Amino acid sequence: MVHSDSEPADKPTHESVRKPLLIIRMFRQWDVQLMVLPAILFIFVFSYIPMYGVLMAFQDYSLFKGFSGSPWVGFKHFEMFFHAPEFWTVMRNTLVISVLKLCIGFPAPIVLALMLNEVGSRMFKRSVQTISYLPHFLSWVIVSGFIVSILSTDNGSLNILLEKLHLIDEPINFMSEPNYFWGILVATNVWKEIGFTSIVYLAAIAGINPQLYEAASMDGASRLRQMFSITLPSITPVIVVFSILAIGNLLNAGFEDILLLASNPVLKDVSDVLDTYVYRVGIQNNRYSYATAAGLFKALISIALLAFANYAARRSGNSLW
Repeated sequence: MVHSDSEPADKPTHESVRKPLLIIRMFRQWDVQLMVLPAILFIFVFSYIPMYGVLMAFQDYSLFKGFSGSPWVGFKHFEMFFHAPEFWTVMRNTLVISVLKLCIGFPAPIVLALMLNEVGSRMFKRSVQTISYLPHFLSWVIVSGFIVSILSTDNGSLNILLEKLHLIDEPINFMSEPNYFWGILVATNVWKEIGFTSIVYLAAIAGINPQLYEAASMDGASRLRQMFSITLPSITPVIVVFSILAIGNLLNAGFEDILLLASNPVLKDVSDVLDTYVYRVGIQNNRYSYATAAGLFKALISIALLAFANYAARRSGNSLW
């Protein structure tokens, strides 16, 4: 192959060409950029600027002295948190509740989406979708009141049903029994979010090429076989993305649901998680530096879990970055 001597010596690189093109493309899409600007400002104001507050974790922070006047104490509050009597109880509750929500709550919308995809009646399918995702729009205040009413010992629906079936002799106070709390909490979360999350999987299933199912039917594949050979592999990228986010949020066991459902002090040993612990210590007891240290510890672990989950998913060809 013959190279011409007339070619310029300094040939522009790919990066030097791409940068002006990106600027030009952004300038041409100025109307689209303006639409995104409010969201960027919202994230910057409410997510990035408050990060300045993590300095409290390394200070004996005082509201009257502020950040500049409060003395620096290094990792004192982290050590206090790790040696606190409640540390292992809080971590156990956080991990157990999070793992239960992950193991039960994560596959539940996938199963619902697969089942709805097999329903032939469009009217029935839409009715189930509507009924299942309506609880998502209810606040936890309403949901917790609804659950407490059902499980109440005074005319509670569940206790009445169990008594009618002769399964119990007297009403059970479910909301005062620590053994029942984790099950009640996880079941309530699944009931509230299963329908709304399944919409994403149904949308992914709707994008599958129908010819794949037609070819599988001609080859004699049953509906169950098509589900495992076509539907599930086709929505795997969506499942992987949601699983990465779920693992990254493993220490987010919940706040509103636990705070409202575990109002009984008897449940404290099984309901106190990192979020409620930070709220109780930081807001109610005014230990801002200590609570910030506990919250920062949780954030760092969550980032590490997210990075690990993304690294593991990248080996299968699906990842967030």
